[in-house]
Order: sequence, then structure tokens, then C-alpha cells
Amino acid sequence: MTYELHYWPTIQGRGEFVRLALEATGTSYVDVARSAADTGKGVAAMQRFMDLKSTRHPPFAPPFLKDGDFVVGQTAAILQYLAPTLKLVARNEQAGIWTMQIQLTIADMVTEAHDTHHPIASSLYYEDQKAEALRRAGDFCKERMPKFMKWFERVLAQNPAGNRYLVGNRMSYADLSLFQLVEGLRYAFPLASEKVLVRTPLVLALHHRIATQPRVAAYLKSDRRLAFSEEGVFRRYPELDVG
Repeated sequence: MTYELHYWPTIQGRGEFVRLALEATGTSYVDVARSAADTGKGVAAMQRFMDLKSTRHPPFAPPFLKDGDFVVGQTAAILQYLAPTLKLVARNEQAGIWTMQIQLTIADMVTEAHDTHHPIASSLYYEDQKAEALRRAGDFCKERMPKFMKWFERVLAQNPAGNRYLVGNRMSYADLSLFQLVEGLRYAFPLASEKVLVRTPLVLALHHRIATQPRVAAYLKSDRRLAFSEEGVFRRYPELDVG
């Protein structure tokens, strides 16, 4: 059965982490909100499903995945669910938990990147919180970004199977997510991120390794890969790029 991915149709956002896992493994899926309304899909169909009182495990927000009658929300949980079938996680239980720990750390950093431009409330416009955003971005660029990236570098360096991947000797969903995180940071904070990334060569090597993986490379060149914009999680406001 084909997976159904539900996420907003005009942004990469958190749904892109799931999309990368599906694309990198050549897995068949339907991008529901991007599909035509006359096929019974589209944004309205996604929102109707979220409002159904009959859904036993209702998702809080997109992204969420439908696998037949089973529904799972939250990016990390979706990836954990998909990973065994997509062969993006080791069979060893401890390695699986370690992969999830890395993924949750990536999710923490994604949230912190988002909060640089919306430090007070997501319901407010960026223009309503620019002073607070500048202060938050300064701390993120100078303190938090280096701290996170040095940790990912350490994980790669200390991997007993070698430093090509975060866990074991083959690509996991955490590797794909770290690739997307680096992509987002380079878009939102081109000056600050390059200063950090030059000191994390193993992270940069992993990013290149994922980018040149044949299915990923093909996806990145396709029209299915949306461009970053000032509507998503990673937004480029030059004044926040405190390099």
C-alpha cells in the first residue's frame, strides 16, 4: 500500500525530513496536500481528516503519515515508524534508540532555528518581534549553532564503524535529517553557518555524501523539491545572520 504524506504544499518545513527518507529509498508515496482537489486530495482533504472525530489517534499538526488505517504524527515518530521498512535504521535495538536520540537532537536544533525569527509567538509576524529576534539569533549563531554542530561532529568521529555515517556503516534517517538541517542553516544563516561548518569537516563530508546519493541527487534536481522561502522553518533575514 502506498504511503500518504500529509504536509503543507508550499513549504519544505518539517515534512521535508520525512520526504527525504521516502525519496532516498525510492519509496512510493502520495503527497496528499500537493495533489489536485478533484482527486479527493489537496489541503482541504488533509484538514478534513485532521478534524475527523472518528480518528482514534488524531495528529496534532502536519506532518503526519497514513499507512492504510494507521496514522502517525510528529517527524521523529514518523521516521522511526518508516525506518525498519525503508532500511534506514539498524536492527539492533540499542542502535535504533541511538538513531532516535540523534534525530530528536536535530529536531531540537530545528526548533531553535525557527525561534530565531519567531521568538515570542508563532502567531505574530516577524515584524512584530524583530528586536527579540535579533537578540535570539545572536545567541543561536554564536553559541547554540556551534554547540550543536560540534556534537554532531563528535558523533561522527566516535562512531565505532567509521566516520562516514552517524550510526553504523550505512545511511540512516538521521543522516538524511542532518543533511537537511545543514541545508536549512546554509540558507537561513549563510555567513554564520559557514564559520561553524568549516570547523566540522566530518559533518560537511556527510552532507556531500548524502547530496550525491543517486536518488537524493535526482530528487534535489526535481520539481518535487521545493525551494526554501520566508514561509518555512528556515528563513533568510540578513539582519539575523550574525556571523
